[in-house]
Amino acid sequence: QVRLVESGGGSVQAGGSLRLSCAASGSIFSSMGWYRQGPRELVATITTGGITNYADFVKGRFTISRDNGNNTVYLEMNSLKPEDTAVYYCKANSWRWGRLESFWGRGTQVTVSS
Repeated sequence: QVRLVESGGGSVQAGGSLRLSCAASGSIFSSMGWYRQGPRELVATITTGGITNYADFVKGRFTISRDNGNNTVYLEMNSLKPEDTAVYYCKANSWRWGRLESFWGRGTQVTVSS
């Protein structure tokens, strides 16, 4: 059974930092990433080989990384802005039986106050 468990959300003032973690289990994962609700939009993704992709609105402020041995992906968020307030979801892709399947975590709330 595939499970993605996010942690690290919370409340912070503008300019502050938070670090999100997502521990995945139950499969072998290719790309992993973070999305946020409001509507659900891509924040950052990272491949097994470490190739990253960022949304323009987080470039220079957020950093995605992963520990392949532990199937964990991280999102270091710096210089947070009130508009970063959202539920952040972890997504992990896995090739299973010849198909690319996507799995989502339940989300973690990030609130940035001005």
